[in-house]
Amino acid sequence: MHILLYAYAASLWLKMHPSSCDTFVALPTSTEGQRIIFGKNSDRPCDEVQEVVYFPARAYDAEEKLECTYIEIDQAAHTYAVVLSKPAWLWGAEMGANEHQVCIGNEAVWGRESADGDEALLGMDLVRLGLERADTAENAVDVITELLEKYGQGGSCMEDECGFTYHNSFLISDRKEAWLLETSGKYWAAERVESGYRNISNQYGITTKIDKEHPEMREYAQRRGWWDGKSQFNFAAVYSFMNTARIEASGDRYCEGKKLLEKSNGHITAEAMMDILRDKDSGINMEGMFMTTGSMVSVIPTNPALPGVHYFTATPDPERSVFKPFIFVKHIKQLKETSSPSYGPDDPVKKKPRFQSKPNRKHELFVKHELVSAIIDTYKDRGKKITETLRQLEKEKMTEMEEILSHGIEEPDFLVNLFSSSVQAEMAAYSKS
Repeated sequence: MHILLYAYAASLWLKMHPSSCDTFVALPTSTEGQRIIFGKNSDRPCDEVQEVVYFPARAYDAEEKLECTYIEIDQAAHTYAVVLSKPAWLWGAEMGANEHQVCIGNEAVWGRESADGDEALLGMDLVRLGLERADTAENAVDVITELLEKYGQGGSCMEDECGFTYHNSFLISDRKEAWLLETSGKYWAAERVESGYRNISNQYGITTKIDKEHPEMREYAQRRGWWDGKSQFNFAAVYSFMNTARIEASGDRYCEGKKLLEKSNGHITAEAMMDILRDKDSGINMEGMFMTTGSMVSVIPTNPALPGVHYFTATPDPERSVFKPFIFVKHIKQLKETSSPSYGPDDPVKKKPRFQSKPNRKHELFVKHELVSAIIDTYKDRGKKITETLRQLEKEKMTEMEEILSHGIEEPDFLVNLFSSSVQAEMAAYSKS
C-alpha cells in the first residue's frame, strides 16, 4: 500500500516538476592552481539510499556478458578501477570517477522526443560504463555514444512503477578538459570545454558549438519538422520542448549555479564547490519529495604525477553531511560502511513484474546519519554543535589531502583505507553526539 501511494504521489509531482541534479566543472583559469574541480548533487526520491562503492580494474574473457540494470550487454575485455556514488537498487551510477581521473555525472533531460520506451540502458548505466571503459573524457563520449547506438536508453529511473523516464546529458572531465554530451533517444551532440566553467541542470545546453554529433542527428530533426535545414543549427533550440514551462525550475537552478560559479571565478576550489552544492537558497541543495541524496566533489591536478582526490558524502543533504576523500591506490578493499545490502536474484528489481516490494537498502553510515539528522532537526543548539563538529572533521581531512594534492603520494599503503577510515571517524562523531 505504501509503495502504491508513494508511486502515485511521485508520478503527480514529477508531471509538474522535472527535477533531478546539478553538475559542475571548473577548469584553469577559473580554479586556483592547475586543477580541475568537478562537482555534482544527485537529486533523487527522498526515500532512496545512495551508496558509495569501489570496483577494482579487471580483465574479462572473450564473449563474457554484463548484466546492467535491465538488460545484458557485451562485456569489455578490460575495465578500469572505479569509485561510484549510486542508487542502491540499480547497477549504474549517478556519478563517479576512475583510476585515470575521468569524472562523469549525468542529468535527466526532456525534449521533443519521447523518453518513453522499452527497457534498455539507463543513463546511470552509461555513466558507469563510461568510467569503466574510458581513459579520457573524449573516449568516454565515444564509449557512451557507441553503447547508446547499439543498445539504446530506456526504462524506469525510479524504484517503483510510476514510470519516471528521461533522456540524459553527461558532464565528463579528465586532467585536461571537459565534455558536455547531450542525448535525445539515440541522437546526440557533444561540446568540448577547454577552459572556464560549465554547469548543467536538466535542460539542453549545447547550442551552435558542436564538436561531435550523431551522423544522422540533423537529418532526423529536419525529417521531424524541427529544423528547416537552412538556418544555423542550434541543438538545444531544435531538440528542446517548444513549451519551456516544464524546464522552468531547472532553468532557475542552472542560472543560480552559474552565478555561484561566477562569484568564485578565478579561485574555485574544492571548498567553493562544496559550498555551491550545500546552497539551499538556489535550490541546488534540493529538499522535498526529490532531495539531494548524495554529493561528490573531485579535485584533479593537471599534472599527471599528482593524484586526484574524490570526495563523497554517501548520505543525503550535503549541509549536514561530511565530504570524505578517496584516492586511487592499489589494494583498496570494498567500502563496506557505505555499501548497501545485496539481494542478488531475489531483488524485486530483478523479478518481473518489477518493483512489487522495496527491501531495506540502508547501509551502516546511512542509518547513523539518519538518526543524527533527526537530532539536528529536533534540537537547534545541539544540532548546531553536531554540524560544527562535522565541518571540523571535514576541514582536517581536506588539509591532509591538500598536502597530497600538492606533493604527491609518499606511502600508497597508508591510503588504502582512506575513505573507510574517514567514514569511521564520521560515525564516531555521531556516536559522541
